[in-house]
Amino acid sequence: MISALLYLQVQTFRNRMRLRFQRLRKPKYLAGALVGFAYFYFYIFRYAFHARSVSRPFAGQIPGGMPGVFETLGALALLVIVVLAWLIPHGRAALSFTEAEIAFLFPAPISRRALIHFKLLKSQTAILFTTLFLTLVTGRFGSGQNAWIHAAGWWIILSTLNLHFLGSSFARTLLLEKGVSNWKRRAVVLLLVALAAGAVYFWSRETMRAPGPRDLESVPGIGAYLQEVFASGPAPYLLFPFRMIVRPFLAPGLPVFVSAAWPALLLLLLHYAWVVRSDVSFEEGSLALSRRLAERVTALRKGNFEPIRKKASKPLFALHPTGSPVIALLWKNLIAMGNMFNIRMLLVIFAILTPSAIAALQVQGQGAGTLFGMLAGILAIWSIFLGPQMLRQDLRQDLPNTDILKLFPLPGWQVVLGELLSPVIVLTIIQWFLVFMFALLFQGFPPGHSLGWAERIVIGLSACLLLPLLNFISIAIPNAAVLLYPGWFQAGKEGPHGIEATGQRIIFVLGQMVAFVVVLLPAAIGFALGYIPIAAFIHPVAAIPAGAVGAAVALAAESALALLLLGKWFDKLDVSSEPQV
Repeated sequence: MISALLYLQVQTFRNRMRLRFQRLRKPKYLAGALVGFAYFYFYIFRYAFHARSVSRPFAGQIPGGMPGVFETLGALALLVIVVLAWLIPHGRAALSFTEAEIAFLFPAPISRRALIHFKLLKSQTAILFTTLFLTLVTGRFGSGQNAWIHAAGWWIILSTLNLHFLGSSFARTLLLEKGVSNWKRRAVVLLLVALAAGAVYFWSRETMRAPGPRDLESVPGIGAYLQEVFASGPAPYLLFPFRMIVRPFLAPGLPVFVSAAWPALLLLLLHYAWVVRSDVSFEEGSLALSRRLAERVTALRKGNFEPIRKKASKPLFALHPTGSPVIALLWKNLIAMGNMFNIRMLLVIFAILTPSAIAALQVQGQGAGTLFGMLAGILAIWSIFLGPQMLRQDLRQDLPNTDILKLFPLPGWQVVLGELLSPVIVLTIIQWFLVFMFALLFQGFPPGHSLGWAERIVIGLSACLLLPLLNFISIAIPNAAVLLYPGWFQAGKEGPHGIEATGQRIIFVLGQMVAFVVVLLPAAIGFALGYIPIAAFIHPVAAIPAGAVGAAVALAAESALALLLLGKWFDKLDVSSEPQV
């Protein structure tokens, strides 16, 4: 039976690869594959093939004196992951199968243990690929035998976690069948975690010395103190099994790896026996999980990143029967965003960040407020580039529904405006909050570069004026690419996957960046025309709003022109006649 399941996995992989190679006959997939291969080669694989001649950004060697610290941090991370695996899930055991696998394997005369083995064999493909990827990304290849030591360490960690997730799901199902509800299980887990944390805290409080200035002045000092804390009291016993799993990865050589690997492999075998000997019914849960995964994959390929909801999302505002049709399209796309970005989510973010900002404001003399403010400013800048890639509730999401949109008795520019407003508004609200945090906290870098309240208010108001227009431009650019090259975008389940899809995304991201820089040139000229005269004769701070107004005028003109062009392209668009290049 195992040989038959292994044969099925091999044939599935061969057929998948054959279809991908056949797809390279189309130029859009071939170009994406070439760019994807180039990206992975220059970012990862050249360190494997030219390890001696190319300086690697990650040397792959752990600094001397730090292996114990890394082992402790890795063990703590695994402890948190395992606790969450017992705490968060609420459903019964469900193994992930595709719809085709369910249709052929579940009616077949195959035992549950054989299905579990099939799942384990299937998961090994993803684990081996992840192991290879993590080893390459961290620059391990080309460093002698340590490359394979770290690859084996990754495999042990990922395989043990995979088996523990399966075993814990089976155990949760058995508890549910015996009448132990999710809340009782979570209460017991939280109680055990609280007891363990309390034991570590009180033990260290009674026996450990307080950290001194030398312990906090450098990263190695902090690591050494943490290692001292977690090497005494009950902490070593709590972390012992997790240290066993992490230790092979940190082995400096083959002899140490062999001595550290056999306890980890023994723990791995115990997890395997736990999983295969569990007699738990998972067929019904697997059917429901397969259906949810299929729905989720379809939504993701359409650019819809919010979780699948069982009931319709409540709109942010009531849509009146009369009014601008642009508001109706905005209303539709805000509903499409669902629970990902709504007023409740914004209030939660505000409630989380505001106390932190107030606390940082109280200790600005130590630089914490400046650090928080600088972080908010950096996030605001990055959101201009990353926001359009995350908020896709526009023509990129509605490309399969273009025929329905074209039936509306509206000019093309109104349809485009209604489609673009939703991500622009949501992104602008988030950015305004980040700018507020920046103006409240950031005081500049001393000495001699501090920013007063007047400077911060002027910079914040100028940024708030420019951000909506910048967002409109940055979101209009990918939507223009959708209208000009609809055949290159995923439109449902038929979208590409793998390295060719990665290459296509890289092509469009680079194209969008170039277009965005070109669009910023008139805005830069407008800013200079408004800023330079006032800065030369009055004051540089007073010149910032004038420069922002000049840049805003240029961006508004470009936005209007872009809206008219996108409207004309939308009127001419016919997806059914678009050649699949």
